[in-house]
Amino acid sequence: MSLEFNIKNKSDRFAARRGKLHLKRGTIDTPIFMPVGTQATVKSLSPEELKRAGASIVLANTYHLYLRPGADIVEHAGGLHEFMNWNRPILTDSGGFQVFSLSDMNEVEEDGVHFQSHLDGSHHFISPEKSIDIQNKLGADIIMAFDECVSYPAEEEYVEEAMNRTLRWAERSLKALEEADSDQNLFGIVQGGTYPEMRRLSARETVKFDFPGYAIGGLSVGEENELMYEMLEETIPVLPRDKPRYLMGVGTPADLIEGVKRGVDMFDCVLPTRLARHGSLYTSRGRINITNAKYKEDFTPPDHDCDCYVCSNYTRAYLRHLTKRNELFGLRLSSYHNIYFFLELMRKLRYNIKRGSLQEFCEKFYSRYRTK
Repeated sequence: MSLEFNIKNKSDRFAARRGKLHLKRGTIDTPIFMPVGTQATVKSLSPEELKRAGASIVLANTYHLYLRPGADIVEHAGGLHEFMNWNRPILTDSGGFQVFSLSDMNEVEEDGVHFQSHLDGSHHFISPEKSIDIQNKLGADIIMAFDECVSYPAEEEYVEEAMNRTLRWAERSLKALEEADSDQNLFGIVQGGTYPEMRRLSARETVKFDFPGYAIGGLSVGEENELMYEMLEETIPVLPRDKPRYLMGVGTPADLIEGVKRGVDMFDCVLPTRLARHGSLYTSRGRINITNAKYKEDFTPPDHDCDCYVCSNYTRAYLRHLTKRNELFGLRLSSYHNIYFFLELMRKLRYNIKRGSLQEFCEKFYSRYRTK
């Protein structure tokens, strides 16, 4: 393993902490948001633009890259870093979430999961060993153990069965990485649905494998926000204090803030670029739909409190025009702004953890930010 995690500051009032995550290809300031590059690209943005926005690590998707272009092709290119021209750290998920989201196209057994491709219906099989092999060929700095992700709501009996299977698969994933003689950093994944006792049990048992970091999976899958926060409060105290904690697939600006307050170090979500493609922009006053008629002659920046490239050079009226005409440049500008907004939010959270003013910052943010 080639990971080192140092906690620099802790909040007096919350479980929040500011840290440094040292990896072979760079150091990451935490808490951090990771832009999602599903197909080895953060949609519409170049690596140079991501760096300019402040991205220090991106996420790529094992399931999609396994199907297209194939792990062997990426390996022959020199791994994801060479393939996508990104010289900073990369995290890959295990492919488990995507496989289990195809609930009507998969069959789970102890050895792994049989599933059909959503692209052409072709049949495939992924086991913990296969997932590690794919991620090893992709060459990410941080990789995930293969897990069984449960949807919400789910019966307690099934959640327990999936949780125990995830623990067995975690052990197999770890063994597969050891046999591959790789210096990649494998994170274990805590499951347990929305059942507090199972969340705590899953965390305790996963910690026994002594992974270099821990992910919290199976949340933000349809449950109410307060229930997700409750599960974090059940899970995080069981995880080691000196290792990074990653909340998978989350979330909105409010989710990031609430996750940080509860001790989460790493986040990822497709929302910034996905919503940008539909004309939705994040601002300090809340989300706006730039296609609304009221912005037709609004020659002010998208966000008056933002200093990103977009807000420094373009107006709401111009972005509305581009978006309404389906111009690619509008998609690129909106995506850049949204990614910058998320990364800047994390920077401000780190700064206020360091200053001891996290409570004041959160209160000010919520007083201005409209959630609806």
